[in-house]
Amino acid sequence: MGRERLPLSQADQEAVFRISTRALPERYADSIAAGMSDQELTDALARVLGIFGGSCGPGRLDVLHQAAGLKIWGGWHIVNHVTEKPFFFGARARWRWRGWSTVSGTRMIPR
Repeated sequence: MGRERLPLSQADQEAVFRISTRALPERYADSIAAGMSDQELTDALARVLGIFGGSCGPGRLDVLHQAAGLKIWGGWHIVNHVTEKPFFFGARARWRWRGWSTVSGTRMIPR
């Protein structure tokens, strides 16, 4: 039995992204402060996302992430990464990180 499929709000999508990339500011604080090129950011995101992983639980968003293609899925239902399209992938994941980090107060300067 699965959970009901509910639409994700903008805040939910941001939460999915933050959950998937939460280790980036901790692991790459110095690089973020100095500024990262697109390639450096891509490499850092891939290392943080890992081969394949995720998290879920009662009352929590289901979040999946994959380094190959910088893919991030999420939902209030059990996410099927085979049949569903990721919310964030490739350059869009990089762009989202740069935009989110500015809002959250992390200094993210393109190099």
